[in-house]
Amino acid sequence: MFVNLAMLTLPLYMLQVYDRVLTSRSLPTLLMLTLGAGFVYVVYAVLEWLRSRILVQASMALDALLTCRILADVVSRAALPGGERHAGAVRDVATLRQYVTGTGLFAFFDAPWSIVFLAVIFAIHVWLGITALLGMAILITLARADERRTRRLLVDANTKARKAGRDADAAARNAEVIEAMGMRSAVLARWSKDNDEVIGLQSLASERSASVIAASKGIRQLLQVVMLGVGAFLVITQNLSAGTMIAATILLGRATAPLELAIAGWKGFVDVRAAWARLTTVIERSADQSDSLQLPPPAGAISCERVVYAPDAGQPPAIKGVSFDVRPGECVAIIGPSAAGKSTLLRVLLGLWRPQSGCVRLDGADISEWPREALAPHLGYLPQDVELLSGTVAENIARMAPVAQRSAEVVAAAELAGAHDMILRLPRGYDTEIGDGGAVLSGGQRQRIGLARALLGRPRIVVLDEPNASLDTEGEVALTAAIKSLKSLGSTVIFVTHKPSLLMDADRVLVLGGGAVLAYGPRDDVMLKLATPGTRGSGSLHAATDVRA
Repeated sequence: MFVNLAMLTLPLYMLQVYDRVLTSRSLPTLLMLTLGAGFVYVVYAVLEWLRSRILVQASMALDALLTCRILADVVSRAALPGGERHAGAVRDVATLRQYVTGTGLFAFFDAPWSIVFLAVIFAIHVWLGITALLGMAILITLARADERRTRRLLVDANTKARKAGRDADAAARNAEVIEAMGMRSAVLARWSKDNDEVIGLQSLASERSASVIAASKGIRQLLQVVMLGVGAFLVITQNLSAGTMIAATILLGRATAPLELAIAGWKGFVDVRAAWARLTTVIERSADQSDSLQLPPPAGAISCERVVYAPDAGQPPAIKGVSFDVRPGECVAIIGPSAAGKSTLLRVLLGLWRPQSGCVRLDGADISEWPREALAPHLGYLPQDVELLSGTVAENIARMAPVAQRSAEVVAAAELAGAHDMILRLPRGYDTEIGDGGAVLSGGQRQRIGLARALLGRPRIVVLDEPNASLDTEGEVALTAAIKSLKSLGSTVIFVTHKPSLLMDADRVLVLGGGAVLAYGPRDDVMLKLATPGTRGSGSLHAATDVRA
């Protein structure tokens, strides 16, 4: 309010100079008017600085309020089948934060005061007010036309730009494959096609917007001329003083300035409005996730009850009515051919993916009722494709928690996984920086460090997906020893494997084929069925698994 009231200083100053100082030739009056105006503008400068600083603080508070919440939702959604594995929503927060600190937002703060300035012009003279009103109506019409002509183009450009960004991220992640197999030209051509569409849409929107901006600037200047012309006519006819004419013209400039600023910053407003719409969806989605009741630490009993899971509606289920029980401390091996649903079943057992029907129970409670943050310390998970985060070996094993608080647990987990000696041979041991995604490590080293991360804190339930896929002989020996140690500690272990060597450590074996359970029971009984061609049902078992005793 005071920033905009200060804008009345110059019109009032000009009014007094023209109507009093010039006619009376009073230098003291001129001095006092100048000192008064100077004081007001000093206050104005301080208020503008405070307003900008407040908005910077507001943007920081907004970022603190939203970013972690949005990133948590991004990570949760990325864990779902078909989930988007990019941080577009985090960039939306950055877009919102930058807009709050930019000049575009000032147009919305100052726009209501255009009505006040218009009312003052009407108070000076009705014909000046009508002239100003017609000019402002034309500018508003131009702003609406700009919005209608560019809105769809900008929305489409933003959508395609996000897709092009995701493709660029995917290309960077798969750089080795792209280079090794000569895919660079094809990938670049595909990305360039999408990027060209983005540039084309943005260019077309900019061209349309530029014509409106140019027209609005020309009309605003013409409006000043018309205002002076009407004012001069009123002065000649002795209906207005010269000072009042100049004051009204300056007020018109102040009344139309927010409109011109809004037109010039319309593209930024469209971008931030789209970003806010997407963020609102994320916020509402996360708000629907009610806090679950805190349950005691699990003992490790797992029950899978007629679970049916399909990645998407309308697709055939990847898991078909699977039921089995695992007692606390048991070790269960899951075997079967590729695409049998083994990795999918593990994700359902962990509660990462929810089944369409049926239920997975942990100690009798639906695993979806366990708060993820409360359950996670009791779970260890080694996925088939091990991904490490940028940081040190110790930080990755500590699950990115402060290492100083868990140094003893980090070393214990590495020793349990049989990775301690391997880690000590790295350039800086546990303090070795592994690079983006563990780039400085071999596949076997990443898998062994991932296993140590899974065993942090000696979890009650350990789930391993192809844990020996990238291991050498030394790594397989360490893995076997780790599984035996976990069994002796009473942990429930479930692992998927294609290699018979690991089956010797399993108490039970689950055979999956086509998403259904073909056999489940003690290891020796199941392996006997697999090895005996004449056993009833063995034909389907042999067809469904490639593991042989």
